[in-house]
Amino acid sequence: MKRKEFIKLAASGAIGLSSIGYIGCEKEKELFFKLSLAQWSFHRAIRNGIMSPYTFAQNAKSLGFEGIEYVNALYDDVMKVDNKSDALKKFIKKNNELAMDNDIENVLIMIDSEGNLADEDSDARLISIDNHKRWLETAAEMNCSAIRLNLYGSKDVNTWTELSIDSLSQLAEFANDHNINVTVENHGRITSNIPALMNVIDSVNMDNCGTLPDFGNFCMADEGYGSVFDGSCEQIYDFYQGMEEMMPRALAVSAKSNDFDENGEETTLDYKRILEIVKSFGYTGYIGVEYEGLRLSEVEGIKATRDLLIKVGKSI
Repeated sequence: MKRKEFIKLAASGAIGLSSIGYIGCEKEKELFFKLSLAQWSFHRAIRNGIMSPYTFAQNAKSLGFEGIEYVNALYDDVMKVDNKSDALKKFIKKNNELAMDNDIENVLIMIDSEGNLADEDSDARLISIDNHKRWLETAAEMNCSAIRLNLYGSKDVNTWTELSIDSLSQLAEFANDHNINVTVENHGRITSNIPALMNVIDSVNMDNCGTLPDFGNFCMADEGYGSVFDGSCEQIYDFYQGMEEMMPRALAVSAKSNDFDENGEETTLDYKRILEIVKSFGYTGYIGVEYEGLRLSEVEGIKATRDLLIKVGKSI
């Protein structure tokens, strides 16, 4: 989609309007989950300057979503300034107003680029913990239910486990006072080694500390060394086994997508099989659409993922 066409559609609210009524009606009758949109689905438009991150609420609403999931790294006005405290106050005020104006729920904030929580350098790890606490407070002030963080750092699994448990325990205790859930995504590398990840979650053993299972993030290779969607990842954890193992502690869910066939089915992931797993654990919360493909535009990829979730959700 060209820049002018996108801006015209966004401004008119026409993006996805044809399906809004359909989503609202059918969802209430038959879907076991609610639909949210992950801001990462628009990361190319935002990073290329085609879309402001502050149009997120409007665009998500026009596409028929009930909730939105922010990505902190897409806000240069917060991440690339010296006085982050003042920047966050403006971020909170502006996004709360936008969410209210568009009658959409702030669901969670995905936290990236704030240091490694399993860093072997103790000083660096403490800084990372403090950075995440600041976003926890932000999420609370935006009435989000959760944050999503990453557990990167040491490549030694034993050291990583010990440091991850400590950092995550500190953050979960802090979050408990703010009524926020702390979720960890299978986000590549060691975090997609699901038994190792679940060992950390279970060792923390707090009700507000859990997982954010992502349908497609099961590549265990080092970052930049492969994708599950193009067959280049040499070490993939089984998608369906991974979902089975993560769902007992799931506090949020992410529907990753990459491409679709002529029937609207995701070409790599069996959405029906995955959603059956999700439903079997009694999950009724938000499922966030996160389109990452290249063949379709971001808007069309979001619609395709949304429609597939609705179709399959109504069938099981």
